[in-house]
Amino acid sequence: MVLVSAGFDAHEDDPLGNLSLSDNIFAWMTKTLVELAERHAQGRLLSVLEGGYDAGVLARCVPEHVRLLAA
Repeated sequence: MVLVSAGFDAHEDDPLGNLSLSDNIFAWMTKTLVELAERHAQGRLLSVLEGGYDAGVLARCVPEHVRLLAA
């Protein structure tokens, strides 16, 4: 099983993270993790939301993360 600590505090709009990851990078990471789980863990992946301090980022990124997990 692939375990994911899904934090969005590394987003470029997050006030505390001081990193510069975009919505597209988070989507790419999710797709890559799903592919990894399919290849090495029979598709088993558990994702737990754990961080992010910008409500707008969470409103955009979390639903996309869940959509990509369910695809």
